[in-house]
Amino acid sequence: MVAIAIVYFSGSGHTHLMAEAVAAGASSVADSTVELLRITGEQIVSGRWQDNAILEKLSRADAIVFGTPTYMGGVAAQFKAFVDATSSVWFNQQWKNKIAGGFTHSSSLSGDKQSTLLYLSVHAAQHSMIWVGVGDLPSNYLGKTDGLNRLGSFLGVMGHSPLDMSGAPAELDPGDRLTAEVYGKRIVEATHRWAKQLVAA
Repeated sequence: MVAIAIVYFSGSGHTHLMAEAVAAGASSVADSTVELLRITGEQIVSGRWQDNAILEKLSRADAIVFGTPTYMGGVAAQFKAFVDATSSVWFNQQWKNKIAGGFTHSSSLSGDKQSTLLYLSVHAAQHSMIWVGVGDLPSNYLGKTDGLNRLGSFLGVMGHSPLDMSGAPAELDPGDRLTAEVYGKRIVEATHRWAKQLVAA
């Protein structure tokens, strides 16, 4: 049994939908448990993120998937506060050799989402984690219409929804949802393989 933790911040709800899709894909693999851990502004006290319960759950997980919207070319401030709070975890290398991955969303087709994924992967590298990228060619290259990896991102999953100021509930492009689900499955499969390698060693 492997445990997957998906830790994320979502402002307008799109990143939350992506987190749920990653969880759905991860849950489709036998012998795995998946937990969604949402970062909120209320966890930030005097400018510092504080939630020891979440940190404990992350330290028990075999894999951690990080998610945040891309704001102004980078991670959301609330997510950055969480990252800063993991410095004590980093100092003791508590997440070393855990599988890691990441996803992001913005209202622009590009929106400089790549810089957010780079930030997430560097964060994972500092924790000595093992990063897993997207393993699927863009569907349009293959003549498919399902939208799998439609934005052509390989470092992590990217999502895009047009800016909507009407206050309507958040919606995901079906291709982005599919990409997140397939990615969640890939994360769990990689975690199982990595766990077997560690046992064999």
